[in-house]
Amino acid sequence: MQIIIQELRDLIQTYSEKINTISAPDFYAKPIPSKWSKIEVLGHLIDSAQNNLRRFVCGQYESTPPWIIYDQDFWVSANNYKKAKKESIVQLWKLLNERICDVLESMPASNYQKECNTGRDTEQLRTLQWLAEDYVKHMKHHLNQIIPGSFDIVYN
Repeated sequence: MQIIIQELRDLIQTYSEKINTISAPDFYAKPIPSKWSKIEVLGHLIDSAQNNLRRFVCGQYESTPPWIIYDQDFWVSANNYKKAKKESIVQLWKLLNERICDVLESMPASNYQKECNTGRDTEQLRTLQWLAEDYVKHMKHHLNQIIPGSFDIVYN
């Protein structure tokens, strides 16, 4: 878990700075009408952070695996990121991910194998360890959409 935490801290530091250098027109532009703009992609990462933060906390104490699902398109739309202030969104992304690092850092190793249900229609149990590892891969995948070529990663 310490490797995951350090990698996440490095991503937060490096990419909050890099994202801040993206021009506003580029940050708000949609590649095509049906795709998210860069600010909406970052907003999606904020939404993912909020849902995963809850998983990392609730998954440690719930007697049965908590069922925490995430409808990404609804969340991005409901949060209206396309009209948000860039500086606020970058700061929120950074702060939520720092909070995740702190929660993961304080998590006892005995809780790594506790589970959370992430399935929308059917049960999909994932360990907190798996969720933490996947969270970093997922972030890299989407950071590649914001700053192309940042990572050599395939994420499904």
